[in-house]
Amino acid sequence: MGKKWFTSLLAVLFVLSLALTGCSSSSSSGGSAGDAKQELTYATTSKVVGLSPILTNDSVSSTVIEQIYETLFVRDSKGEIVPHLAESYENPDENTWVIKLKKDIKFHDGTPFNAESVKYTFDKLKDPATAAPRASLLAPVSSIEVQDEHTVVLKTEKPYGPMLAALTHSNAAIVSPTADKKQDLMKDPVGTGPFKFSEKVNGDDIVLVKNEDYWQKPAKLEKITFTVVPEVSTAISMLQTGKVQLIDGLAPELMPRLEKIKNVETQKVDGTPVYYLAFNMEKAPMNDLKFRQAVSHAINREGYLKKLNGLGVFSNSFIGPEVFGHPGDEKGPEFDQEKAKELVKANGFDKKEVKMLVANTASYMNMAEVIQAQLKEVGIPAKIETLEWGTYLDVSKTGDFDITIAGWSNVTGDGSELLFPRLHSANIDATNLSRYKDAELDKLIDQSRSVVDQEQRQEILTKADEYVMTQLPVLPIYHGIASAAYDKSVKGFKMEPTGQWSLYSVHRE
Repeated sequence: MGKKWFTSLLAVLFVLSLALTGCSSSSSSGGSAGDAKQELTYATTSKVVGLSPILTNDSVSSTVIEQIYETLFVRDSKGEIVPHLAESYENPDENTWVIKLKKDIKFHDGTPFNAESVKYTFDKLKDPATAAPRASLLAPVSSIEVQDEHTVVLKTEKPYGPMLAALTHSNAAIVSPTADKKQDLMKDPVGTGPFKFSEKVNGDDIVLVKNEDYWQKPAKLEKITFTVVPEVSTAISMLQTGKVQLIDGLAPELMPRLEKIKNVETQKVDGTPVYYLAFNMEKAPMNDLKFRQAVSHAINREGYLKKLNGLGVFSNSFIGPEVFGHPGDEKGPEFDQEKAKELVKANGFDKKEVKMLVANTASYMNMAEVIQAQLKEVGIPAKIETLEWGTYLDVSKTGDFDITIAGWSNVTGDGSELLFPRLHSANIDATNLSRYKDAELDKLIDQSRSVVDQEQRQEILTKADEYVMTQLPVLPIYHGIASAAYDKSVKGFKMEPTGQWSLYSVHRE
């Protein structure tokens, strides 16, 4: 009995020692290679506005939306537009787009993906009663027809050059008609993507889980948590300790700190976003070209770029270098404080304080403070009003400001889909924050959208950009560099020039 008892005790101790050894080998960032949990936590400083691609139009929400929903077309690694949920397309004439859809795809709720679901999504996006923020994506489409279960036909009254680019936009992602009719997709989304909505915790944090029935090979990550961490410095500390594995939209002043953290890698990609100053053209003195010229000469945009630690590109054009339609020969205002002071003094622009509306993100606040200081140097008093991200999106549409700092991701990579939403008169009270109404610019924008020949579109967009940079309803401050920082256990992560990313191909080691 004694020998048997002793032998059993040795066996138990051996098993315990193996267990303890295994525990001690795991790291704070998810364990050693081969035993890492396939879970990832992403930290954002702002709350998600909602989870319906039809009803949202902000980068914070689209970060989550792009994991859940999918579009008919996407841009590949070379920037070329290729079919995704679509199988192929053809143009029997310049006003008709016949799109063949992939078969045997289902939404997360089991509803079949087919031509009816595409028609339902696009009809709702276009319906004025929906008040979709990006209804402009399909504004030229006059009819959406179901030819058969896997063929949808889009017709336009005039040729629509950016059609395929528009169909790559996350706001043109396809939703489940069944789910949309019975629940609020802003809170309970249903798409065809590699991840599906699981729950919302702590009031703001969103949890997604792997879609085991995904039409392609299932994702490697089992679970993704999108957590709200209001202070970016806290998010970096959480990244350093392994509580968070991914952050993006990096503030320039934080790059030196991030690059020193041993368990963290950073990624930067020349991007499509533009960050700019929008003048409220319905108010004085913003509607005076001389005032806009004074502000434009007052701001040292190239000097500001030096503070961005490589996270921005200067371009004296509204359409940026990575966006189709960017002019080869840029024409815009130069930094000239003396000229700005002359304009201010001659026109009395120092008599009235202007209200600058700013979202409470670190990058926007930093930009606002620099602009405020430089305006003060030339005699223009400016007061900063800060709002939480979601509230800012609502207030900025109403024109309750004099000037505002805005951004546009240019998700489609097409200049028409920058100029139309941001500066066409049809989008006042929506995405045209400048509330700009100019018949000549409207005509150029309409032409850029109604021509299919891409060389002609380039010429038109160049003219439009030059006009914008002469009239200055907006002033581009800089064009973005997409950036992210992530734990070294995260493999396969890749930023897109738009600043967006998919976690489909990501795993942990």
